[in-house]
Amino acid sequence: MTTISIVIPAHNEADNIGNLVQEIVATGLECEIVVVDDGSTDDTHKRLLALKNTVPSLKVVQHDRAYGQSAAVATGIRQASGAIIATMDGDGQNNPADVPKMIEAILKSDNPNLKMVAGYRKKRDDPPWRIISSKLANAYRRSFLRDETPDTGCGLKVFYRSAFLELPFFDHMHRFLPALIKMKGGDVISVEVHHRPRTAGISKYGTLNRLWVGIVDIFGVCWLRMRAKNVKITRCD
Repeated sequence: MTTISIVIPAHNEADNIGNLVQEIVATGLECEIVVVDDGSTDDTHKRLLALKNTVPSLKVVQHDRAYGQSAAVATGIRQASGAIIATMDGDGQNNPADVPKMIEAILKSDNPNLKMVAGYRKKRDDPPWRIISSKLANAYRRSFLRDETPDTGCGLKVFYRSAFLELPFFDHMHRFLPALIKMKGGDVISVEVHHRPRTAGISKYGTLNRLWVGIVDIFGVCWLRMRAKNVKITRCD
């Protein structure tokens, strides 16, 4: 039986993380839940520890300070025990009910080279300015990276842990996972998922800082693609 871990990065999500964990449990999915508290200054860690009393599948990891979403995702995956990883944001905007169908898509695929199923928020419940900026950023990214992924910014993704561990780590890499997987020779498909409004707390990422950092990162990923070599072993005696 394939083991599954759900990895959730969380920074100051005290009012969201409890409900999100309970929603995951309610799906009935047999999985480990790994939440990485990325240096929160609110009660996120305290509430997670309290949850462990009723959710034995919950594993809580804490950073000594805020390192960012990519670092939190990477920490969670390294601490996870599942062969299949599902990632989702800690703000509750991803719907856990979408995870089972994404796991089924990757496990039952006829394509042995499929390494990732990426969520596609076709209908987003965000302010108009955020939706427009996201569409522009996705179009810009696709024109350079040709990753054929309509919504790489969606935190809901399912992939093989072993495939992630082969990727180079850098800050903000979580935005480029489909391109990085394809760089390593894997295939990626996208499936439509639900998107919900944030009900508590505030977004940790602004439009302008994501835009400028993203532009720089795109050129970095292009460089990685040009330098990448996928070595295949044909025999080992």
